[in-house]
Amino acid sequence: MKVCIVGAGAIGGFLGVRLAGAGAAEDGSLTALARGATLAALREHGWRMQTADGLLQAPAATVDAASPAGIAALGVQDLVIIAVKGQSLGAVAPTIAPLLGPDTVVLPAMNGVPWWFGEGFTGTPLASVAPGGRIAAAIPQHLVLGCVVHASTSTAEPGLVVHKMGQGLIIGEPAGGVSGRARRVVALFARAGFSATLSERIRYDIWYKLWGNMTTNPVSAMTGATADRVLDDPLVARFCISAMHEAAAIGRRIGCVIDETPEDRHKVTRKLGAFKTSMLQDAEAGRPMEIDALVSAVREIGQRVGVATPNIDALLGLTRLFARTHGLYPDA
Repeated sequence: MKVCIVGAGAIGGFLGVRLAGAGAAEDGSLTALARGATLAALREHGWRMQTADGLLQAPAATVDAASPAGIAALGVQDLVIIAVKGQSLGAVAPTIAPLLGPDTVVLPAMNGVPWWFGEGFTGTPLASVAPGGRIAAAIPQHLVLGCVVHASTSTAEPGLVVHKMGQGLIIGEPAGGVSGRARRVVALFARAGFSATLSERIRYDIWYKLWGNMTTNPVSAMTGATADRVLDDPLVARFCISAMHEAAAIGRRIGCVIDETPEDRHKVTRKLGAFKTSMLQDAEAGRPMEIDALVSAVREIGQRVGVATPNIDALLGLTRLFARTHGLYPDA
């Protein structure tokens, strides 16, 4: 199986090091598209991930993501894993066209609402995560498998992933049900040591994860607080719970019914301890924040299905203003 990972940050590196180390993509058929300092680090050190048991390392075949000729030379892939931030995908999607054939599987390993999500219940792309339909035009919908990553990772430096906990991957067809290609991708990750699960309702799995982190992520980024401190403040926790009730109401309208209460979900989050959310890590590092995939898209879906979202509106407004003030989100 020819596999290409587009983006070798915290998630791309997490997936790449285990796939390469387990020999799951054999005969040099695992390639990473990267750029800048990350590309240089991969070329010098290979895949690297620090775990509680020590440093995992494996050789990495790389191509400069800024080189159209290099990408074209790779040819059509069996599996393309997209592990870039949502706000970068609009620029990245057209560049990977040479990797895509009629039977290629595209697996977005990304946070929040993916670009293809809205077409399942509205028939049109979501403007917040798929502006102008450019991503859908570059990546045909029928090539896509849905994916949810349940892992806590970060980057200590370019090309070096730090893994704290979790090996979970949930994979499934956007339209639901089970397919042979989904089974093959799950088997690939299982051989590499992941806790890979085949889902018959991946849209629900995406919404459920989003429901759990769409509040703690932006609140932690704005306040600089770890997740435990967000939940320890009763006023902040109540605000988060109110926003989660709105997201659950949206879920009921789009076939993603969540049976838990926000309080139940917070108990699960507390078990993770004093961790920094991915959005807080981005804010501290001066990287653009993933506001649209985690918050803007939820508000947009609410508007489309007729669910009022006053608390989500406030969360979006505050987070967006914070990010714009710090140069982490565009003004327009």
